[in-house]
Amino acid sequence: MMYMNAHRALTAYLLIFTAAACAACGKKKNAVQEVDYTVKGDRDNTPIVLTPEAEGDLTLGNEEVEIDASHLDSGYIGVRYTGNSSKVKLQITPESDITYTYDLKLDDKIDFFPFSDGDGHYRVGVYTNVKDTMYAVAYTTEFDIALSDPFAPFLYPNQYVWFTEDMETIDTARMVVNPANTDLEAITNVYNYVISHVEYDWDEAETVQSGYLPDVDEVLDTGRGICFDYAALMAAMLRSQGIPARLEIGYAGTAYHAWLSAYTEDTGWINGIIRFDGTDWSLMDPTFASNQDSRELEKFIGDGDNYRSVYMY
Repeated sequence: MMYMNAHRALTAYLLIFTAAACAACGKKKNAVQEVDYTVKGDRDNTPIVLTPEAEGDLTLGNEEVEIDASHLDSGYIGVRYTGNSSKVKLQITPESDITYTYDLKLDDKIDFFPFSDGDGHYRVGVYTNVKDTMYAVAYTTEFDIALSDPFAPFLYPNQYVWFTEDMETIDTARMVVNPANTDLEAITNVYNYVISHVEYDWDEAETVQSGYLPDVDEVLDTGRGICFDYAALMAAMLRSQGIPARLEIGYAGTAYHAWLSAYTEDTGWINGIIRFDGTDWSLMDPTFASNQDSRELEKFIGDGDNYRSVYMY
């Protein structure tokens, strides 16, 4: 059954963010330079929070599944399940045939999911649990995506990186990047703030279940989280500042790990600027990125050998 391979991929993905993969995440706090957030830099730090919508202008589905496809050109769909199954999966498969598998919430609310591969053809399916790991088709459809903005999937909130304009995360991001003069400095400030204000939550890691989703405001309020929380929080803060950010899972050499890639006008996409190697988070030196010419930067991050992304959220 199509679901089975995706289920194994999702399980591998979740392991990246559990205690086994984060073996030393919480041993110590990273030493960072103190920042005076009251000092205003040259960069505009006004939040830019895009809001996914589901007006119902274009809907597909049946008596159990509703898919709102009103904003395909913005790189997302809304999905809601209203049937009786206690476990429901959504699969989105781009032309690369790497299937993204999500757990659908059963609260009768619509949830939003990105077309992470950008322009192209996608298969979308909703599957309900029959028994154990067996799932039945509830609804399938296909879309051809042509984005109005190539960065849209990594600026809008989605199920894994969820935020709204009234959240504490947005105000915190505005404060943290206040001293920044450039987007690269803003990325550095976000990274340093998160790793110095959030401690690894061993209790959560030991009890986390498949389908866990970060609550970025809760992470800020408690100052605790697992690696998934770290990544989602940093991505949400950057996106709310108009900086496209991809939460990526894949390989660096032969190591399976996670990283955040970010886009700036000066550098283009910086792949793996914030990295998690299974032990700790680290920041690629932004000075390196800003001072190297394009050929040197491409040699380090763009030849496909250092980072090979499998999933992007």
